[in-house]
Amino acid sequence: MKFFLSIFIILFVSTRLYAQQSPVPIKRIPVHRNGIVKDTIRIDTLERQPKVPLSKQEDIGDALSKLFHSKPTPAVDSITSKPEISIAPAIGYTLLSKFALVISGNAIFKTAPQSRISTIIASTSYTQNKQFTLPIQTNIWSKDNTYNFVGEYQYFKYPQSTYGLGSNSNIKNEDPMDYSFFKFYQTVQRHVVGNLYAGLGFIFDSHWNISDKGNRNGTADDYTTYGKHSHTVASGLTFNMVLDSRDNAINPFKGGYAALQYRDNYEFFGSSMPWRSLILDVRKYIRFPENSDNVLAFWNYDWLILSGKPGYLDLPSTQWDGNTATGRGYIQGRFRGAQMVYAEAEYRFKITRNGLLGGVVFLNGESFSAAPGTSLQRIQPGYGPGLRLKLNKTSNTNITIDYGFGRQGSNGLFIDIGEAF
Repeated sequence: MKFFLSIFIILFVSTRLYAQQSPVPIKRIPVHRNGIVKDTIRIDTLERQPKVPLSKQEDIGDALSKLFHSKPTPAVDSITSKPEISIAPAIGYTLLSKFALVISGNAIFKTAPQSRISTIIASTSYTQNKQFTLPIQTNIWSKDNTYNFVGEYQYFKYPQSTYGLGSNSNIKNEDPMDYSFFKFYQTVQRHVVGNLYAGLGFIFDSHWNISDKGNRNGTADDYTTYGKHSHTVASGLTFNMVLDSRDNAINPFKGGYAALQYRDNYEFFGSSMPWRSLILDVRKYIRFPENSDNVLAFWNYDWLILSGKPGYLDLPSTQWDGNTATGRGYIQGRFRGAQMVYAEAEYRFKITRNGLLGGVVFLNGESFSAAPGTSLQRIQPGYGPGLRLKLNKTSNTNITIDYGFGRQGSNGLFIDIGEAF
């Protein structure tokens, strides 16, 4: 483990060093989840004022510069209309993928001098459990920031077990599955007022070559009861609203975030069956104590099937949220059902005054119903500690190393870039 962790840190440090060779440092970075680039982050409007001045904080690049007598991390500079391109390797780790080898790249630019930073991000990964992913993500701002064009396009070859429906499901009822997955999401959001944006999108999910082996312990599996299909398609329109007052979307010190997505899938758009869903994502960040750089963070994520019967793999599930971050302490896909209610609290604190090393403690709880029309079942808790190693002090980005615990013997290591929420 120490050997692989050393490689992980060195490879991500190599990403930073590569970026510093460019005359303009990276302002948008990919956040890796399960070896997949899942989100892009805006840091061009960083407003936080840390207790320790930025010039006195340190990250991995500063530590290496002292060791090798090289230049320290540069300050944030302006991005132009000429794309800045960076490519680098990385390593991640989760309970589902085990170790994941990743090659990721991004292009950053501005459509006009006063526009927010636009990004195009792509990566490819292969995991220890023979999973292959190829995601591409775009986030393009118009010249006057009136419109934001957000796209997500992914291909997965993804062996993954399921454990039945509902949060009362037993971990012993493991049903190994395999499938291929393609998604195409495109959204156009328009500025409404202040920090509020709203818009429409087209969304398409296709699962094919779906197979399973049945429960290993010989019991009847919920996948068969729910309804097996070798191929399912979910295609329709979304309505989206986002209100974001965070001072830094990567690792906030204060502010809040609220997002709503209403999804309606239609058969005339190619869906296997019609169904509707609603996702609510609310986050709040508070300095605690008020005059410190420590943060108390709260997260509520509710994913609800409003009507219809989605394909089994389209149902809400642990760590299948947009950032694949829910339910630390459990393997991805551990719980699945028609309704998902999730809450988490995390306390983030400094260990060293210069910010190079920090820590967290977290507690979460999730409740799922089984098939559509059934009630929510028991709350399943997850909890644990974590370490934070400052990857970039300017963007406040950390290498995150968490160890989570859940019920029925669930526990494991989670290594990532960027906070869970």
